[in-house]
Amino acid sequence: MSLRAVLFDAGNTLLFLDYGRLAREVGRALGRPLAAEDLALQAKPAALALERADTTDRERASDYLERLFLLAGVPAEAIGQVRDVLLRLHRQQHLWSASDERTPLALERLRNAGIRLGVVSNSDGRCEEALIAADLRKYFDVVVDSHDVGVEKPDPRIFWHALHQMAIAPADALYVGDIYEVDVVGARRAGMNVILLDPLKNHDERDAQTARSIAELVDQVLSPGT
Repeated sequence: MSLRAVLFDAGNTLLFLDYGRLAREVGRALGRPLAAEDLALQAKPAALALERADTTDRERASDYLERLFLLAGVPAEAIGQVRDVLLRLHRQQHLWSASDERTPLALERLRNAGIRLGVVSNSDGRCEEALIAADLRKYFDVVVDSHDVGVEKPDPRIFWHALHQMAIAPADALYVGDIYEVDVVGARRAGMNVILLDPLKNHDERDAQTARSIAELVDQVLSPGT
């Protein structure tokens, strides 16, 4: 493979939940203390429980958020109120607006190496807005949001849509995501190589190359075999 482009998923790959904001605002609405650390600790069990769910990725994202709060001790009867708070917060600013502080430099390293960058995300039409909020949009040539193109991962057509815009062949591109059944399966169907972002070591036994962070991934890409 002659690597010419790297395409990324958005949520839980480039962008992460602002746990502090979620805990503070939901806790205030429910009249009970919630700690950001308690929510963050539930990321692994929530993701594992939903990874194989037979739903669309957008439905999976909503279920994931609700499960975070349930696992953190919020009673089931309060989930409707949690939904209302999350919707209000999402309208104010995209919930997935935090990022790893090492990511900008890692993306810049790829660009400096002559590798073009893009985003392919199952989202609600606000993926680009979230990237702007996290100050990451400037690194990407193309942002493809499933809401806008009418097809979502793991359908290979969403990957082909991005590659067509970039004039890049699938064999010359790498995809980076965090969910095996959605990202690895979809990208392979599209004819792309894949690296699975796996900071919590959920996927060590899977048949996919993994990286703990975008920074580690860039080290792998730019210094293969080391």
